[in-house]
Amino acid sequence: MTLPSNAITPVPDIGVLHCTGPDTLSFLQGQLSNDFALLKHNQARLAAFLSAKGRMQASFIAVRYGPHDVLLFVHHSILAAVQKRLSMFILRAKVKIIDASGQWQLLGALGQAVSTVVQSMHGNTVEEFMPWQCFSNTDAQTGPQPKAVDAGGVEPESTHVPAWSITLYPAAQQPRALYIQPSQAQLPACIADLAAPDKQDILAKTWAWSEVLSGIATISAPVVDLFVPQMLNYESVGGINFKKGCYPGQEVVARSQFRGAIKRRTYLAHGQKLPVPATGAEIYSTEDLEQPCGTVVQVAQDPASANGSFDALISIKTDTAAQHLVIRHTEAQAQGEAPMETPISIKAVPYALLEDI
Repeated sequence: MTLPSNAITPVPDIGVLHCTGPDTLSFLQGQLSNDFALLKHNQARLAAFLSAKGRMQASFIAVRYGPHDVLLFVHHSILAAVQKRLSMFILRAKVKIIDASGQWQLLGALGQAVSTVVQSMHGNTVEEFMPWQCFSNTDAQTGPQPKAVDAGGVEPESTHVPAWSITLYPAAQQPRALYIQPSQAQLPACIADLAAPDKQDILAKTWAWSEVLSGIATISAPVVDLFVPQMLNYESVGGINFKKGCYPGQEVVARSQFRGAIKRRTYLAHGQKLPVPATGAEIYSTEDLEQPCGTVVQVAQDPASANGSFDALISIKTDTAAQHLVIRHTEAQAQGEAPMETPISIKAVPYALLEDI
């Protein structure tokens, strides 16, 4: 299957944390791997939340909402834990972190649909997209509005409809974007016309597949605390700012970068048969089947595949990338059976690594 060249898809795996309050930007500046002090409305941020040992607890895509607030887009499987952990560091800062997932609708745009969603709020045609651009309407830049109540105590339907379109890394040479608007608001007609409500399941799987093919990994529950950001190539895709001040894990990140200590990288992998491996599954080289050489970070099946072929993002030791690799399925092993292994082929991610730039 090839990716659709003009489609709007559901994005069911991603939730929203709304960080609100006058200290939001400075708070996030001190907690995450990217620069939030300089975040503008026409920019999005890829960022990581790390442990003191530099291991990724979460990954986010972030946008400004009004003068102070920020929306963080994070995998549903870790949202509650991340909300709790981030909130522990608020202390006296004037910030609240709210699970706002139910308030927002997230859609993926593929191919020509990226131009459609951008034009729906921007008004002009954009010829070329770069990752982490953010196109937002006036309501998004104005920020949250106090709820109005009429004389009868009834809350009228809001005319405040903030919306954002975030351009992402392409997949299989198709442009991609994330579109966000309030969940109760009606979609613009140009977007609704592409939404194909009768194909939501296959389109959701298509978006998940495009996420893998883009080479940009998202942290989910099975892989929390396994990677420093460079193991997922985050320094090469705009996920780390090395010039900003301190944040948890910053010393580990800097040491890994500037002392040449990056021994693992993320690659694209392709497998031809079922079962599709689980996120977090271990990877072995056929030259050493005793010690794992890597981990499945993210995986998606080709939605049109009849034989179960899949693609995955894997983080492996760089010196094993040219070897024959297999993914080991632990389900059979847990039942006392011989572990099942799936051979995979490796190819480079579709962007240059910082060391090659």
